[in-house]
Amino acid sequence: GGLYRGYGITLMREVPFAFIQFPLYERFKIEWAKVQGYETSPLQAAACGSVSGGIAAALTTPLDVIKTRLMLGTDKHGVKYTGARDVVERLINEEGSSILLSGIQPRVMWISIGGFVFFGAYESYRSILMSGWQ
Repeated sequence: GGLYRGYGITLMREVPFAFIQFPLYERFKIEWAKVQGYETSPLQAAACGSVSGGIAAALTTPLDVIKTRLMLGTDKHGVKYTGARDVVERLINEEGSSILLSGIQPRVMWISIGGFVFFGAYESYRSILMSGWQ
């Protein structure tokens, strides 16, 4: 029970997040390279990762709110949630639709920072590895 509570909705948050973040990351690198006339550096790619991560984080915040509520298991009155649909209906009816965006600012901030670090490290390592193969 408890260990896997929210597993399905976590996947339902992560898949759209990845479908948003990775194509945006690649597109931002392509557009930046076009403007400057050569490939992006690892630092520039890190910036692309930061922005794409922030956008993906903002767009998937409602799914994150639903996931968190499901993992908690009950509402503020101790009434158990029966599933994602129940969470959404009760949140909107009891707290208003804006509750689905609660925590958006820190989520965007931390994921943007994480995207910068992750994609910067990835591109740095990739450039080192690729230069050794040529």
